[in-house]
Amino acid sequence: MATLVTGGAGFIGSHLVEELLKEEREVVVVDDLSTGKLENLPESENLTFIKGSITDREFLKNLFNSYRFDTVFHLAAVASVFKSVEKPIETHRVNFDGTLYLLEESKRTKVNKFVFASSAAVYGDLPELPKREDMPVKPLTPYGVDKYASERYVVNSFNLYELRTTALRFFNVYGEKQDPSSPYSGVISIFMDRTARYLRGEEVTIDIYGDGKQTRDFVYVKDVVKALLIAERDSRTEGEVFNVGTGRETSLLALIETLKEITGKIPPVRFLPHREGDIKRSVADISKIRALGYSPSFSLKDGLKRTFRWFIENLLR
Repeated sequence: MATLVTGGAGFIGSHLVEELLKEEREVVVVDDLSTGKLENLPESENLTFIKGSITDREFLKNLFNSYRFDTVFHLAAVASVFKSVEKPIETHRVNFDGTLYLLEESKRTKVNKFVFASSAAVYGDLPELPKREDMPVKPLTPYGVDKYASERYVVNSFNLYELRTTALRFFNVYGEKQDPSSPYSGVISIFMDRTARYLRGEEVTIDIYGDGKQTRDFVYVKDVVKALLIAERDSRTEGEVFNVGTGRETSLLALIETLKEITGKIPPVRFLPHREGDIKRSVADISKIRALGYSPSFSLKDGLKRTFRWFIENLLR
């Protein structure tokens, strides 16, 4: 029996793969390498990498015929909100059609558990905080719409077909191996990159759109992996949706101050006009997943320290 990780050469996926290999599991990674990187993956006799797209139904059918998968972790996606606005059909094929194809193959071959990576983007800009799983949703972009529609297919596959499924709504994930040069980068990886370059003597700035008082729930990638494994193993997650965050709201200005504490100094901060569509505040209510034993192990400061050390050691050598 093998474990499938789609998008496993990407940022979050590669951290999950590392943890699965520590458990001496047979892991199959499928990634089209559009944003993932082979160097993100460790070398292991228990790891098989297959380049392919989840939009290719014949490829998926052959894959599921070739391996007996016990668990499918579905993390592959076009992660750029802005690309989904520019190219909604292209991103829909990956973010929605690909999910549906994987569910069909998982159902056909009687996969034991299917865990789907959804997003806090489904909540949109509704003002009530913190965000709870039973709240109304208002996805504002094709990315958010596809994630929400996929969620419903994932959950309903449990209700309709008895496929044991779980959807996790990730908030703002950060950590090692998040590529700051990618158009899909999170704000932390970009701030880290600018600060590391500044300390090396480059003339760079940290750019903030708006007043910097906008808030996010920043969750360290190792804590996200912990949530993924809980979703796989706890039967109480079947047919359910869970937030994955820290339950702590941090403004961009506070984030910069914490980064300055860690690094000693930061580049000049440049304030740019507010971007239309940016959500002002976001924070997760994590009481639902906390009831299953999930608790973030890393404070923002601890996670930033680990991430910055990786940036210095790997990106600016």
